[in-house]
This record gives sequence, structure tokens and C-alpha cells, in this order.
Amino acid sequence: MALARVDWQDVSPHVREVIESRTGPVRSARTVSAGKHSAVALLLDSSGGRVFVKGLRTDHVGIMTQAREAVIAPFVGAVSPRLLWWVEADGWDLLGFEWIEGRHADYRPGSPDLPAVVEMMQRLGTITCPDLPEVKRPEKRWRKYVDDPAELEMLTGSTLLHTDYNPANVLIDSSGTAHLIDWAWPTRGAAFIDPCVLVYRLIADGHTPATAEAWVRDTPAWATALAEAIDVFARANARVWDELAAEAPEDRWKRKMSEVTREWAESRRGTARTSR
Repeated sequence: MALARVDWQDVSPHVREVIESRTGPVRSARTVSAGKHSAVALLLDSSGGRVFVKGLRTDHVGIMTQAREAVIAPFVGAVSPRLLWWVEADGWDLLGFEWIEGRHADYRPGSPDLPAVVEMMQRLGTITCPDLPEVKRPEKRWRKYVDDPAELEMLTGSTLLHTDYNPANVLIDSSGTAHLIDWAWPTRGAAFIDPCVLVYRLIADGHTPATAEAWVRDTPAWATALAEAIDVFARANARVWDELAAEAPEDRWKRKMSEVTREWAESRRGTARTSR
């Protein structure tokens, strides 16, 4: 469920003061509607420039995602907006990011954004993954969802993974360059996992499993992966989404993702429907 957004005028005077001590006086503020998991999502136009501020209450169940974004930010500047500051004030945990003017990526078949998204994903694949406690590990993240614990070995690796290629997490700027945002689930694992995540997101936006896989099949991460390892991830990921959908049956988006990920996993066994 999406969190209710807090507008700039509803932020406490002390929190506004703390933010402006980093941005300079704020001339205008706009609440950003995209995204579900931040109570504060503000575009601030200040004397120091434009800044995107996102935040959660420090007692929120998802507060660890703020720390994950903060600690991974110094490593992902080649593909993501820079983190300018991280501060806690009056029970709020707040991140201030460089604002990138752009729009969310279009994943539909025929979209001109797709080559830029794949290129950005490959740039990310060249970044050394830091060994940080906040970075997730496949052997813990997907342990519940494999047929045999031994299969987890195929998901391990040293690649820095984003693992959430929701098109809302990809910005396309005026030059056509793709930028990756919302690092809530950074993971250190096998290089082919991010291409897998992009595949099922493409299917969700109208691609067939075959055409979705065609977009990533020439990437080194996919081309060098064992088909069996991709199958393991596809099955495990489908079970994750089945569980999420079962926990929130009223959430149509989670139900759709459950259907999409199962369709992809089944297609790799040759049992998926031939038409959508």
C-alpha cells in the first residue's frame, strides 16, 4: 500500500530548517506522486539548486531501505543521481539527491527507451560491488524459494545488482540516457539476475517471454549464464511474487506481477501460453 505523502508545508518548521541548512532557502516545493514507499517525496527548488528529498519516519518498518540507499550511493554515481546529504531530524530520516530532469522509462514493445535501459544495466554491471552489511545476499534473500538449497550457489556472485527494474525506477533524460533510482534492495550476486529482473518487467509491459529475453540475450551477464541458473531464479522469483500477492489479494499490481513471473518461469519449461 502506498504511503500518504507529506507536503512541504506540512513538514515541521525544524525539519524544514534542517533541510534548508543543506539546500539554501527553498523557493518552491512540489510533492512527487510517483512511487509508493516514501512518506516524503519532494522536489525542492532552492537557492542551491534543485534537490529531490525522500524520507521515512525513523520508526517505519521500511526504514532500513533509507540506509541501503545511503550507503550504496557513493558507488553508483555512474548510473544514478548523486546523494548530496543524509540527515535525521524530528523523527524523520531524509535523503537529499541530485535532481535529474527526466521521465520514467517506457518498456512497451517498440519503445525507443529500451536500448538505453539495457546499456545502463550493462554499465552498472561494471561497478565493483562493495562488501557492506546493508547489501543483500541471494543465499538469504531467495533461500525460502528454491527447490534445493544447493541451487542458491548458482545465484551467488560478486556483481552489484539493483534487483528492481520497475520502469518507475528508471529515468530517461533529455539526451536519452537512462538513470537508475531507488536503491532499496541492493544485492551482491550473480550477474545475470538484473537481466532476469528486466525480462519479467518487460513481459509485464506487453512483451512475450521470448521477445523480452531477446533484449538481454547479448549482454555478457546473460550470455555467459547457465540456462539452469536462470531457470532457478525464474522459479524462485515467481514464488516470491506468489507469496506477496497472497499476502495482499486486494493489490492488483502484485497479482499481475505474480501472473507475469509465473508465465515467464513456465515459458522456460515450455508450458506457457503461446499468446497473451
